[in-house]
Amino acid sequence: MKQLNRQFTLSKQHRPYHHRLSLPRSLASYLLREHRLLFVLLGFLLASSCFLVYPSLTLPSSSYSPPGFVGSHLVDELLARGDSVIVVDNFFTGRKENVAHHLANPRFELIRHDVVEPILLEVDQIYHLACPASPYKTNVMGTLNMLGLAKRVGARFLLTSTSEVYGDPLEHPQKESYWGHVNPIGVRSCYDEGKRTAETLTMDYHRGAGVEVRIARIFNTYGPHMCLDDGRVVSNFVAQTLRKQPMTVYGDGKQTRSFQYVSDLVDGLVTLMESEHIGPFNLGNPVEFTMLELAQVVKETIDPSARVEFKPNTADDPHMRKPDISKAKSLLHWEPKVSLKEGLPRMVSDFQKRIMDEK
Repeated sequence: MKQLNRQFTLSKQHRPYHHRLSLPRSLASYLLREHRLLFVLLGFLLASSCFLVYPSLTLPSSSYSPPGFVGSHLVDELLARGDSVIVVDNFFTGRKENVAHHLANPRFELIRHDVVEPILLEVDQIYHLACPASPYKTNVMGTLNMLGLAKRVGARFLLTSTSEVYGDPLEHPQKESYWGHVNPIGVRSCYDEGKRTAETLTMDYHRGAGVEVRIARIFNTYGPHMCLDDGRVVSNFVAQTLRKQPMTVYGDGKQTRSFQYVSDLVDGLVTLMESEHIGPFNLGNPVEFTMLELAQVVKETIDPSARVEFKPNTADDPHMRKPDISKAKSLLHWEPKVSLKEGLPRMVSDFQKRIMDEK
């Protein structure tokens, strides 16, 4: 039910190349200031060997995106429009298989790296999607490293935040102006507060260092390439039903969520990156479902005889989650197009093949 991908995407745009990073007066002063000769050498190596593949530079739009769920679809979109893309991922939650079909593409580059450690690249745009399930270090150190990179090379930085910043909301639907209702010491707080901190750091770099930033608050998203057992409700229900297991519903099943298909989210992220608006923007589908209603849609799509199994609810589980997307509709001219009944069969086909491969 969360965006859990440990990934970030850098993107180059269709403009004649020009240097955005002014070199220091001397190599010695640069090395003394950075204290990381290894990363300097890596930067030179990348500049010489992957020059046309950098995501956020000034050549054909290149994107840096991980092979995780959302990132892999973002890579597909950016390459399809002619960008050069660098994927940076440590494969904590991502899968190489999600982007394997791009490995022969000269505009695609894959780097195994954890963003909690610095990396030197020249890019025009950074899509920062990195975040596993217990992600405070990634949200703080990873975000600081990516913001530092954006500052050094003059790149535009997009943070994928989450609807979890609203916590268990007292406002419904949730507008971007709502500050949230979050338990700072609860079992979900590492993720919730980590993303809130990432938003804070992003805006501080914008105000204090002049970094161009964009913030997207992502609501529940589903589609092909999701992990079969990532704990998110849609993937849980689909995988359980395909395996002839009962769907696990926590609590009474009356808690609500809204589900957007991944292509709608990718369209929103790219539109936000290319816009002149900072955000934050809610990116989600405002059509609301209870967990029991979602289970019924899964049954109708896969197996009408599928069963539901109730279990005690988890701590701090939000009772309602629905985005107010009027800001995105007004300023970005964006809204989701794919309904749950249209998108779910596409995800089911992907899951069916992978579950058969397991056997």
